[in-house]
Amino acid sequence: MRTTMPKTDPTESLTGGRARRHARREARRAFSLMEVIVAVTIIAILAAIFVPRLGRFIAGAKDKRAQSEAAQLAQQVRLYLTDNGMSTVSDDFDLEVLVEGDDPYLPNTKALLDPWGNAYIIIIPGVVNFDFDVVSYGADGQPGGEGENGDITNGEK
Repeated sequence: MRTTMPKTDPTESLTGGRARRHARREARRAFSLMEVIVAVTIIAILAAIFVPRLGRFIAGAKDKRAQSEAAQLAQQVRLYLTDNGMSTVSDDFDLEVLVEGDDPYLPNTKALLDPWGNAYIIIIPGVVNFDFDVVSYGADGQPGGEGENGDITNGEK
């Protein structure tokens, strides 16, 4: 007579304690310390590469914005001169006049600030342009400088 053994689950063939540990290990899969260190290192390398580029990109964007705003302010000054029958800018002209009156040329005094929060300056007669220059002195707000601190004048590229 032949006796057959009932089929059982393979994990049942392991001893009771080993089977439970094996099941817990399967349920607790997580990152090892080495995997975490590698991931953090990769992120740090990428940040070291891209953060300086991002800073230069933002500085370049502010420069371009200041060039555009200086050109727009110069255009508003020319429009003001035309509307008031003036051919040249008087020596005591102030950009503040563009935000005054019932129908101002600019919406508010914030339009007279460059991207760094400094006021645009009008120089009469101009150094770059014949009649006048609208100038931003850059991030430091001081004449001269290079890079982000460089002067930006309307009509200058």
